[in-house]
Amino acid sequence: MIVVEIEDEAWRAIVPNVQAVVQEAAGAALGGDRREATVLLTDDGALRDLNARFLGKDRPTNVLAFPDVDPKRLGDVAVAFATCASEAESQGKSLADHLRHLVVHGVLHLIGYDHQSEADAERMEGLERRLLANMNIADPYA
Repeated sequence: MIVVEIEDEAWRAIVPNVQAVVQEAAGAALGGDRREATVLLTDDGALRDLNARFLGKDRPTNVLAFPDVDPKRLGDVAVAFATCASEAESQGKSLADHLRHLVVHGVLHLIGYDHQSEADAERMEGLERRLLANMNIADPYA
């Protein structure tokens, strides 16, 4: 089950059916996993705060994932509006498609994928490409 929380109303204003967009992307990444995850659509200030508190990086970022210690729950993904909107614009893609990519990326982190090594990054990015292609979204790494 995916819970979508919207703190920054810009998400609703710019991305039509934003909750459905998140549900689609998270569901694709989860496959058959039925554990609960929360996706928080928020602003750059919130991501900057989370990034500083948990990763020691005092700057905003596009997406953060926090796996849960409770095995019945996957964890939380947080996505920042302004950073994502800026990235989407500079990359020439819709914000909805970029959001799908970041949700897929974050949920994959929750289920154990990572990109710390080159091999892990290739594996994770390959899976992201396949999941996004199934949603008719162009390769985000091209």
